[in-house]
Amino acid sequence: MEVEQTAHLRTVRDAIRYAVSAFNRAGLSFGHGTDNAYDEAVYLVLHSLHLPLNNLEPFLDAALSRTEIDEALSLIHERVQKRLPAAYLTKEAWLGEFRFYVDERVIVPRSHIAELLQEQLSPWITEPDAINSCIDLCTGSGCLAILLAHAFPNAAVHATDISDKAIEVARRNVSEYGLENIALHLGDLFGNLTDQYDIIIANPPYVDVKTMAVLPAEYRAEPSLALAAGEDGLDIIRRIINAASAYLTPNGLLVVEVGRNRPALERAYPGLPFVWLETGAGEDFVFLLTADDLRDGSR
Repeated sequence: MEVEQTAHLRTVRDAIRYAVSAFNRAGLSFGHGTDNAYDEAVYLVLHSLHLPLNNLEPFLDAALSRTEIDEALSLIHERVQKRLPAAYLTKEAWLGEFRFYVDERVIVPRSHIAELLQEQLSPWITEPDAINSCIDLCTGSGCLAILLAHAFPNAAVHATDISDKAIEVARRNVSEYGLENIALHLGDLFGNLTDQYDIIIANPPYVDVKTMAVLPAEYRAEPSLALAAGEDGLDIIRRIINAASAYLTPNGLLVVEVGRNRPALERAYPGLPFVWLETGAGEDFVFLLTADDLRDGSR
């Protein structure tokens, strides 16, 4: 960035305004923790200044040193030039109050299931302390497994991923939270596991072929293994549904995120009574099925 373009920047407000203009001018895509240029600019500027991410107002007109301005501009410049998700630049992502380490080995955490776990899957789970076992399929960074462990503190939590690189990241996050009730497994979905679980959750790959071909650069920077799911986006979801009943306890629940594939999924499984759970984004993105639903549907 040219010196004359940035010499006038003095405050946090100046840096944020500059970033918004730069992001809009570059036509960046968002969706990895923020969904617009302003929120992304606020996040990156506050992160670069080591300021609280949830308390902008007191700092808006704070004067910055030249070093601080340069640090903020460096991050803004990197976001524009590399077209990477902000999380890959800062090496962190947030789900509510939970912070996770992330890098290019995993997709950036952004699951709607996170907010459901913060409510302990109420009203479907009435006694969270009575949950004994859970599994998170396609765990990636381990974020949902960690939320499971916090939501159901008496449960043994298992988490699987087909990527050894993702398991490395998940192991780091589990270690940073000091959780001893999470077991990580390298394997394809249920792999060689034989246990049954009170809760199975999954945020699997669900992007169809046509969508994969037109993804913005920010999404193409993520591992395609964690996104692509065949012609209609249902390849992995089908495998989960078809196998889940064997891994659920008699009163167990299956909770799966499906992106925008609700219509295709309901056409594929007309006999299954999907319950679509309400999230901040609506009720089209996460379904719930009981063990009985799955067993009845298979018959």
